[in-house]
Amino acid sequence: MIYLAQTDTTAGFLSKDYKEINHAKMRSEGKPCLITTAKFSVLRELARAPKKYKNFIRRSRKTTFLYPNLKAIRVVKECEHEKFLSKFDWLYSSSANKNGMKFDEAWARSVADEVVDEHFFEDRPSKIYKISKTKLKKIR
Repeated sequence: MIYLAQTDTTAGFLSKDYKEINHAKMRSEGKPCLITTAKFSVLRELARAPKKYKNFIRRSRKTTFLYPNLKAIRVVKECEHEKFLSKFDWLYSSSANKNGMKFDEAWARSVADEVVDEHFFEDRPSKIYKISKTKLKKIR
């Protein structure tokens, strides 16, 4: 089941199975997707954040973190998308466009199994940080 929703940063596909998203976007099935959640309790189950960075992670907005276990996770806070995500523990997420192309709303609606929102826009992409036990490296 692929949902088309307005995320906190852009229009995106969401699903419990990242292979469905990759197939819809016409990219390799093994390519990992971002995990989004609305709850910090779920984040604690998915990855262990080094104690040194816990406050930074909690206070960050529109930021994705690559954890030492190689999972990319973003906690969505203070937006409409948080309400949708709170129905699920977590979902895989990716922008609603073909691999390497711009957003096309008609195509995205045709690929999605369920359209959650009616109005879509592209905002600034999320910041990305890679976390290790001792370092924090900004990637985007």
